[in-house]
Amino acid sequence: MATISSLGIGSGLDLSGLLDQLEDAENEKLTPITEQKESYQTKLSAFGTLESSLSSLRDAVSKLSDPETFTAVTSSMTGDAVAVSTTGEAVAGRYQVDVTQLAQAQSQASNTIFDSKSDELGISGTLALSVGDGDAVSIDYAEGDSLEDIRDAINGADAGASASIVNDGNSYRLVLTSEKTGTDSEISLSGDTDAFGFSTTVEAQDAQLTVNGISITSQSNTVEEALQGVTLNLTSTTSGAETLTVSQDTESMTEAVKAFVDAYNSFQSTADNLTSYDAESDTAGTLLGNSTMRSIESRLRSALSFGTSDGTYNMLSDLGIERQLDGTLEADDDKLNEAIASNSDAVSQFFAGVDGEGGFAASVDDTMGTILDDGGLLEIATDGIDATLERLDERYTRTQESITATIERYRTQFSQLDQLVSQMNSTSDYLTQQFESLNAQLNQ
Repeated sequence: MATISSLGIGSGLDLSGLLDQLEDAENEKLTPITEQKESYQTKLSAFGTLESSLSSLRDAVSKLSDPETFTAVTSSMTGDAVAVSTTGEAVAGRYQVDVTQLAQAQSQASNTIFDSKSDELGISGTLALSVGDGDAVSIDYAEGDSLEDIRDAINGADAGASASIVNDGNSYRLVLTSEKTGTDSEISLSGDTDAFGFSTTVEAQDAQLTVNGISITSQSNTVEEALQGVTLNLTSTTSGAETLTVSQDTESMTEAVKAFVDAYNSFQSTADNLTSYDAESDTAGTLLGNSTMRSIESRLRSALSFGTSDGTYNMLSDLGIERQLDGTLEADDDKLNEAIASNSDAVSQFFAGVDGEGGFAASVDDTMGTILDDGGLLEIATDGIDATLERLDERYTRTQESITATIERYRTQFSQLDQLVSQMNSTSDYLTQQFESLNAQLNQ
């Protein structure tokens, strides 16, 4: 008998539909595994959100651990001739700055003029070029070289001077310019220079200025350490003394402390969302009751209670930073600003300690390390989830393979049933035909 290619064709029964129902029922075995995977993946995502929040908090704490945060200064000039940058070593005060001369680089141009910058010059020789106390660099040129070739050779020699070609409207000249300003960077030429006849067109010049009446000479227009911790960038001469004011940057200090408070409150908000419970909707946060979450919150609460007997300020509350009933921090702006303005060194000692040790920030960072560093609480928790997800993937695969084998077995059995019923139907039809024929004969 021919093989039945589609279930139910031979028997007329809805065996395909029945097989589909059985397959759907078998696939229900995968549902609890899928739900478990989704639950663990959601938890893994929650730990990722938590880690991001904790990393931001650690960054804010790191800022407080830097003593320079509390030695920051700000500066201003009354004019535009001098731009100023400062470090934490700058001393607060007012300074009179008068710039009488800017530093400039020496420039030499060839007295010989050339009709073309790209044609062969038909001259050869060697130029020995040095800048200041630097070693002389030899630049060879041949008869087949053009002015452009000689320019490129000088620029490629790294001699401390750059070469360019100037077109005066009628002809071309080779120009050499020192890469540094000041009289210590004058250009010296020797060798076969007659073909060019260089002469100085711009004299090397040092910057000349006075600070509070004291004369200062600088090779560069960037004047460092004329004032401790201050860099003066000269852009033009002054028509009279300009006033430089250097003062403590209490605003940036306050912002650093408030950034820590904000970062902690952001972490607390994240933690609250992850551990919340809504009785009305019976919905729980992803990490509600999670032991790792509880441990992290406990360790950070303990870190905030840091206290020291050294220094003017011994705990956060001394600076006006108090923990609220909801777990957040709140800063008393007046108390904090007064502490920073009156004794920023003591504030620095509380947060940054002495030589980076013993302060609040270092203590909190140590706690953060037990949470965020390799082998910390988060890594242990997420590694455990990853291992569980891997086991669930393996279980899912095994279950799916078992379901596939079961359905194939059902398919084979249904096919055999289809063929058997088809054979029985054929036999029934044959017997019915024979009986009808026999009955007709008897009636006759």
